[in-house]
Amino acid sequence: MTTRTAIINFSVTALLTFASIAQAQSADLDQLFADLAEASPEEAARIEGQIHTLWSKSGSAAMDLLLRRGEDALEAGDIAAALDHFSALVDHDPGFAEGYNGRATAYYLSGKMGPALEDVRQALRLNPRHFGALRGFAIMLEELGQPQNALEIYREVLAIHPHAEGVGDAVARLAIELEGQSL
Repeated sequence: MTTRTAIINFSVTALLTFASIAQAQSADLDQLFADLAEASPEEAARIEGQIHTLWSKSGSAAMDLLLRRGEDALEAGDIAAALDHFSALVDHDPGFAEGYNGRATAYYLSGKMGPALEDVRQALRLNPRHFGALRGFAIMLEELGQPQNALEIYREVLAIHPHAEGVGDAVARLAIELEGQSL
């Protein structure tokens, strides 16, 4: 076997392995989302954590490290460093929704609403069930004076994650504000 054939065989094997892992992860996520829809509040928190764990796996140790560094920087309040890490992640892996979601959060916290909205939209293009990105999008819509759109997005979050923190309260508050309170 030539070196070129060996490289091609290795590449094909690696690609098939990655595809198998992605399919298994997708099946795991589908089951977790089904479980989340039926879960008690206590179970929902555990399932949400499992979903976040799967979402945080890009398939590349280097990209996962950039994600962790960005998240750590956010937690430490170092928004500039978070933006650097998330931007590097987005540049190197533009198909990884968590990079956009993290950067959207960093942009939002730095007061850059336009870039935050664009990144949250990209995160949702890549992962339409991302209840965290949806919640962030609804928060931004509220701040932009679009309560009706925010209410619709919050309701989408609840359809995916009935026990999402603070979302039920936001729906109730906006429904009263927009639709009035029945006597």
